[in-house]
Amino acid sequence: PTQCDNWVRTSNGGHFASPNYPNTYPPNQECIYILEAAPRQRIELTFDEPYYIEPSFECRFDHLEVRDGPFGFSPLINRYCGLKSPALIRSTGRFMWIKFTSDEELEGKGFQAKYSFIPDPDFTYLGGILNPIPDCQFELSGADGIVRSSQVEQEGKTKPGQAVDCIWTIKATPNAKIYMRFLDYQMEHSNECKRNFVAVYDGSSSIENLKAKFCSTVANDVMLQTGTGVVRMWADEGSRLSRFRMLFTSFVDPPCSGNTYFCHSNMCINNSLVCNGIQNCAYPWDENHCREKKRNGLFEQITRTHGTIIGITSGIVLVLLIISILVQVKQPRKKVMACKSAFNKTGFQEVFDPPHYELFSLRDKEISADLADLSEELENYQKMRRPSTASRCIHDHHCGSQASNVKQSRTNLSSMELPFRNDFAQPQPMK
Repeated sequence: PTQCDNWVRTSNGGHFASPNYPNTYPPNQECIYILEAAPRQRIELTFDEPYYIEPSFECRFDHLEVRDGPFGFSPLINRYCGLKSPALIRSTGRFMWIKFTSDEELEGKGFQAKYSFIPDPDFTYLGGILNPIPDCQFELSGADGIVRSSQVEQEGKTKPGQAVDCIWTIKATPNAKIYMRFLDYQMEHSNECKRNFVAVYDGSSSIENLKAKFCSTVANDVMLQTGTGVVRMWADEGSRLSRFRMLFTSFVDPPCSGNTYFCHSNMCINNSLVCNGIQNCAYPWDENHCREKKRNGLFEQITRTHGTIIGITSGIVLVLLIISILVQVKQPRKKVMACKSAFNKTGFQEVFDPPHYELFSLRDKEISADLADLSEELENYQKMRRPSTASRCIHDHHCGSQASNVKQSRTNLSSMELPFRNDFAQPQPMK
């Protein structure tokens, strides 16, 4: 690093060179130069003669690397080596990242470069007059505080239609560091870091102290190692809707003293920040047990914590009570029967015992009478046939056997006794 200190800076630009220039540069060297122009300016880089860097295929050995931006991962402009100095190099923004590297063998004279700042043509009016840069500076200090972009418009630091380029300088309490956490963050043109971004510096606003730069859709927490932090916001005319709101907290390293609170994340914050309704620790340890520490009144507890539960329960009970009343009103009333003192067993027996009917008794009597008359007539008929048969047999006996077979058969038929069987007995009475 001591051999890379040959860097001269001025307000309009500067110049730098490889170690030992114009003599041979040493082996195993790595020098990084980050050039930063003012807002709405660009950088032009030129190389002087003599110029010599060990030539190689695709400049894989000794080389000079130039990138368009402030980081080592910014877009690569080109790698340079060989005997011929590079042509004019111009950035597209206000930053340029340059690295010189040498290997173990085959060194050369190196290079010397000059750079200057030129107006950015994207921010010029007709006639080439550059819009003046607004004076937008803020300062904050204390145990904690809020950095917010809305302060620019509230205090009239910029006019409508102008770009925003503002700086917030934060001072922590004595012997303390700064922890920053974004509460609100929105970029109108996300991932377009040349149009709008929020940068955080640790110690000063120099590019070497750049801690983080946010231009996408997410902004992470930042832990600074010094007591001075710088927040810078840049938004062009088409990105005025970009905004952010950041909380900064002063903290010291453990062990914590008597007037500080341990955050369980290598942080000790002031006791006044505990249970203040804002998460000052990296994790919400300072706001987790606030109900136990603060004894609120009965009315405050009901309105804040238990008001919702009590209201819901009361509503449910009221609805059930109304339903019960409606059911009782619509339900029919029961009729009450008066009990009699005397019990009529005869009447009760007549009601529940069905009467006995003899349906066939009359008809059975008539049939029995008819059968008795028929039986009597048959007996009379039998008596009448017996005398006639006896007289006829006597007459035949005296008259000889001249009777024909026919007559004999008739006589025999007439003399035959027809058996009579009275099957029409009187039926048994029906039960």
